[in-house]
Amino acid sequence: MTNATKVCGDTIGNNMDSKEDSLNSLTPVLRISQLDAFELDGALEQLVWSQFAQCFQCFKPGLLTHFEPELKAFLQILLWRFTVYSKNATVGQTLLNIKYKNDLSRGPKYQPMSKHQKLWYALCTIGGKWLQERAHNLFNNRPPESSIHKMKYFITFTIGLLKVAGLLNFLIFLQKGRFATFPERLLGIRAVFSRPQGFRQVGFEYMNRELLWHGFAEFLIFLLPLINARKLKTVVSSWFLPVGHHRDNDGTLAIHCKECALCGDWPTMPHTIGCKHVFCYYCIKSNYLSDAYFTCPKCNSEVQNLVPLIPEVFKSV
Repeated sequence: MTNATKVCGDTIGNNMDSKEDSLNSLTPVLRISQLDAFELDGALEQLVWSQFAQCFQCFKPGLLTHFEPELKAFLQILLWRFTVYSKNATVGQTLLNIKYKNDLSRGPKYQPMSKHQKLWYALCTIGGKWLQERAHNLFNNRPPESSIHKMKYFITFTIGLLKVAGLLNFLIFLQKGRFATFPERLLGIRAVFSRPQGFRQVGFEYMNRELLWHGFAEFLIFLLPLINARKLKTVVSSWFLPVGHHRDNDGTLAIHCKECALCGDWPTMPHTIGCKHVFCYYCIKSNYLSDAYFTCPKCNSEVQNLVPLIPEVFKSV
């Protein structure tokens, strides 16, 4: 019984290992996840550098300018030591459940990065950035005939070739989804999942609601500028706020109309439009400019002419 149980346990363990390996091989890392990991790494480097630079903000301005490439390389080496060298994954990859795998090993199980691959990875990424930033200052102010000046052209040409190779590698990566950067392809390291990824049931009800709401919002943004809100307001106010007609006995409106037909306050610079109602000058002028077919909200009379209303006291003078 003991031997049979042991054999059964070994068989189950082997089956689980094979399932895990097959799941890792059948579930490739998404391209967007690999690119997001690089974005997170870049944001972390900027954050570390900004915090480091704040320590010297009270010193003489420009103190770190001459040594900025070396200091950035030193901070990147520290990050590499506690991420890629120790855990086979950068900070961004750790957050996204990704790590590097030695793709050169043909074994059935997961093989981590070798020590040489880690060192060469640091040399290609950190050393390449440092050389690119420092190359201009290293070979500046040199005579054109010197060998150092020729070395500058050689390094510049090499950096250009590496950029072209990185572009070609990125195009291949978009097609096949493996080796997001040229150093990864050159060193034979590939991003894989740290833990097996299970299948998730994704519901699209929330996405459908969001799409419906965004479509409705865009429709309102297109429709609202086409609606004349002032005219709509006057029409509605004419329905619910009717005013009785005044008798035209003496030809003056100051006695009968004590409020603006639009704002309801005492008329400021009162004007008429040809009907028996009084308006503030700014009220009737703004409404008429926004709507050429503006009508009186009280009696639906069209604007004939804006005439200032002169009280009877000034007429008699």
